[in-house]
Amino acid sequence: MEAVVGDVVAPEDLLKFEKKYNNELVKGAVSKETKFEYAWCLIRSKYSEDIKKGIVLLEELVQKASKDDSRDFLFYLAVANYRLKEYEKALKYVRTLLRNEPGNKQALDLEKLIDKALKKDGLVGMAIVGGIGLGVAGLAGLIGLAVSKGAAKS
Repeated sequence: MEAVVGDVVAPEDLLKFEKKYNNELVKGAVSKETKFEYAWCLIRSKYSEDIKKGIVLLEELVQKASKDDSRDFLFYLAVANYRLKEYEKALKYVRTLLRNEPGNKQALDLEKLIDKALKKDGLVGMAIVGGIGLGVAGLAGLIGLAVSKGAAKS
């Protein structure tokens, strides 16, 4: 699963699908397939702005999709949000997919990966908050010591 979320699109592929998308856009109608291919390239970009554009396209697709089509859109929406470290959103999309297909192995693997990242993120957050808490407590202790020494001198 790390290979899926870590996959980066080749710049020439991104350009190729962007051109195809823009050509269809100029003609007035972008096919579902072209929109998906371009979105799929965008979410595999190393640039977060590209990933966000891909998310917008995938969200448009999932709103109009049949249950079968929505599988890929939801999966890649979860992947894209995972790549942006938007773990709660990623979890929402993968769990929507799993409600439709409880046995989907790829979705189950992605859910585990997101859960792991959420726990890691939570622990890091707790360590930072805990470190600040200890820092404040330590500072209060030093102030208290200085005040008590000052009081002893008078």
